[in-house]
Amino acid sequence: MSMQSIFPLKPEALSLPPGTSESPSCQRRHTLPASEFRCLSPEDAVSVFEIEREAFISVSGTCPLYLDEVRHFLTLCPELSLGWFEEGCLVAFIIGSLWDKERLTQESLTLHRPGGRVAHLHVLAVHRTSRQQGKGSVLLWRYLQHLGSQPAVQRAVLMCEHALVPFYEKFGFQAVGPCAVTVGSLAFTELQCSLRGHTFLRRNSGC
Repeated sequence: MSMQSIFPLKPEALSLPPGTSESPSCQRRHTLPASEFRCLSPEDAVSVFEIEREAFISVSGTCPLYLDEVRHFLTLCPELSLGWFEEGCLVAFIIGSLWDKERLTQESLTLHRPGGRVAHLHVLAVHRTSRQQGKGSVLLWRYLQHLGSQPAVQRAVLMCEHALVPFYEKFGFQAVGPCAVTVGSLAFTELQCSLRGHTFLRRNSGC
């Protein structure tokens, strides 16, 4: 899979004819922030799926979300997503939706429940060239702070394979037992996290 659409080549410097101003697109390119966190939009769906497909299919043979599902959630609840961009290119992301039950069910994989008080984290993925740099940890911490700023959201929930449980426990998640959701032969542990503590940290961190 070509990743050039994610990391464009650095252009060579070009001299413009006298009296010719740069195009608006060039001017925007020069003002891109070095690092930016923002909610995702449906226009980001292809970049999201390229990263997700490479990260998951090579390991488990399936994706948490396929392209249509990515677009679905980024249309219905973009405020429950967060992307990390470097010089305009997506390097890591989280996609979530609202859920309205105590535990996850098979329906929770594809549904967004407006009015729900639980944020279901569907997927966290990092571009292959940005892994082993702590980006997943930084993004998850910022995402939990982001959720803590939304009064209606009381807690976060996710499911993961057993080997990843210690990673999420570092951020305040607690295992609540085997998840009722299965994907093929894969089994998962369900974890939940209260967002009250993360709201406190957000208010006192200067973020």
